[in-house]
Amino acid sequence: MTAVRLVPDGDGFDLLAGDTLLLRHRSDAPALFVGAGDADVDMYRGNYFLSDRLSARIPLVHASIDRETVTLAASSSTPALLRIVVDDTGFAVERLDPDLNRFWLRCVTEAGERLWGGGEQMSYFDMAGRRFPMWTSEPGVGRDKSTLMTFQSDRDGRSGGDYWNTNYPQPTYVSSRHYALHLDTTAYSCFDFRDPAHHEIECWEIPARVELFAAARFAGLVEQLSTRFGRQPRLPGWAYEGAIVGLKQGADSFSRLETMIAAGAAITGLWCEDWVGLRVTSFGKRLFWDWKANEARYPGLRRRIAELDDRGIRFLGYVNPYLAVDGSLFVEAADAGYLALRLDEDRPYLVDFGEFDCGIVDFTNPEAADWFADRVIGREMLDYGLSGWMADFGEYLPTDVRLHDGTDGMLAHNAWPTIWAEVNARAIESRGRTGDALFFMRAGFTGVGRHCPLLWAGDQCVDFSRHDGIGTVIRAALSSGMLGNAYHHSDLGGYTSLYGNVRTPELLMRWSELSAFSPVMRSHEGNRPDENLQLDGDPVVLAHFARMTRVHAALAPYVKELCEEAAATGLPLQRPLMLDWEDDPACWGVETQFGYGRDLIVAPVIEADAERWSAYLPAGATWVHLWSGGRHEGGRTVEVAAPLGEPPVFWRDGSDHAALFAALAEAAR
Repeated sequence: MTAVRLVPDGDGFDLLAGDTLLLRHRSDAPALFVGAGDADVDMYRGNYFLSDRLSARIPLVHASIDRETVTLAASSSTPALLRIVVDDTGFAVERLDPDLNRFWLRCVTEAGERLWGGGEQMSYFDMAGRRFPMWTSEPGVGRDKSTLMTFQSDRDGRSGGDYWNTNYPQPTYVSSRHYALHLDTTAYSCFDFRDPAHHEIECWEIPARVELFAAARFAGLVEQLSTRFGRQPRLPGWAYEGAIVGLKQGADSFSRLETMIAAGAAITGLWCEDWVGLRVTSFGKRLFWDWKANEARYPGLRRRIAELDDRGIRFLGYVNPYLAVDGSLFVEAADAGYLALRLDEDRPYLVDFGEFDCGIVDFTNPEAADWFADRVIGREMLDYGLSGWMADFGEYLPTDVRLHDGTDGMLAHNAWPTIWAEVNARAIESRGRTGDALFFMRAGFTGVGRHCPLLWAGDQCVDFSRHDGIGTVIRAALSSGMLGNAYHHSDLGGYTSLYGNVRTPELLMRWSELSAFSPVMRSHEGNRPDENLQLDGDPVVLAHFARMTRVHAALAPYVKELCEEAAATGLPLQRPLMLDWEDDPACWGVETQFGYGRDLIVAPVIEADAERWSAYLPAGATWVHLWSGGRHEGGRTVEVAAPLGEPPVFWRDGSDHAALFAALAEAAR
């Protein structure tokens, strides 16, 4: 790790990591600003609309330097407003005027610089030239203001979203100049990379620290970041040794599972999110948010779970941190004082989730967090027999809420996904199931990976659209992976079906191909299962899915080694090409394919009606086409036939896993 250095220069100073200039502050070109403002927040069903009523933005033109301490003011004759103290890993920030609650920092940029990270970004892996607010929310439907889908979603539900909306933001970026910057805050912040003269970082509080990292290689930066934020708990073997099938048809889910197994699918998990029962709304089939087994919908469920377990098939469910007002757990939590309250009165804050209201379990109350971990996840789920679940909806915390520990809602909102992840992890640990039970989350913020063993890319549309379809899950894996999140996957087939947008057989088959080369291969029926094609609804689609599950299962020995590597280094399994092939600059801009470890290059087909597909193969190796055995020298783009069932995948000649890769095509037959 390269130490950060403060270098006085004239009437200002430079901040460097090794020889890399990160910040240049001069009286005529200040890098630091402070101010004051009042936030306006409008939240509608998880979609947030934020604006700032700014009363001051003050350039800190005057700097007084005493060794590693810099005191900053608006002029030499006015009181100091900010103090920074530089150390080897960045600088601490202290406000000297209690009325200040806004902060801006300008960092040095250079032509051609690439910028990655920002949490889980789904539209753009390289963030250069764009602005990215850091606020956890629903990502939106369509996410492209030029499309009809986004227009309709905005018109009817204020839910269209934009390219920067994400469930999992994180105020951290990695630069192609071999440094990374992290803003130590849970407040709203924004990374603005549009100005070629500087990067500007905005924060709606004075942050505690600005952390800086530097390394000679990109992989070294990822290792540092994963150490700083916490490496994900290791995936259990059963999660990657076969597919996890998502079905929500009550007792019929078990017979449908048998149909898939009979078709030759390698399955190690049955995921029934409707294990708690259904609530039908205009959006589609939702769940009954009272986290107990609904044995009217699933008769004899505990026995069925045990029978599946005897066959090596785990049962998974669903939970989130909210309690429906018409459920029994809401009454229990309210009576115990475990729910977050309204600001203006002593009654639970109720959130509208679309035709039903819910209370918020207040995890800042240690007794409430313990109650949820033990009473709900422990007793109702783990003790009942569940081996995993989707831990959903960490991003909905309102900002106008009264919490037990007094934290302002504007600061608690972004922190909530990480707190929610910790509750789940603690429940698993209490039952001695760490490394065996599995939960997966879409919401995140700084430190979520320390607790959550698996990310998922959220609620993509059931299509090939550029900003909300299948391709976004690749960018999501790459961006989150740059910050040290090793394990990522998506809803096979997508989730959101609105305005007549439904799955095609081609989409399901292409998504099966992508998921086969993901750490976890998990399907989802979507929000409107009765209107959409399911994996077992077409014999061709089912046969294709079964074939891809066998490919996924055959890769398990390789994936196990990648998991061991991730535990040791923090390197993601689905990784940007430049983490392994940094010396080939052409790899730096690739964002629609990934390395699956060092030895596989995967270029999923993410457009409809494609019969051929191109892939960039890194220089420095010879690459073998998985399906044909054709050999290609690296350092160039190749085009190959890509019929359904043969996604463009290449393995590195000379790999220790060459025999396994060479046998994959045969294993799929």
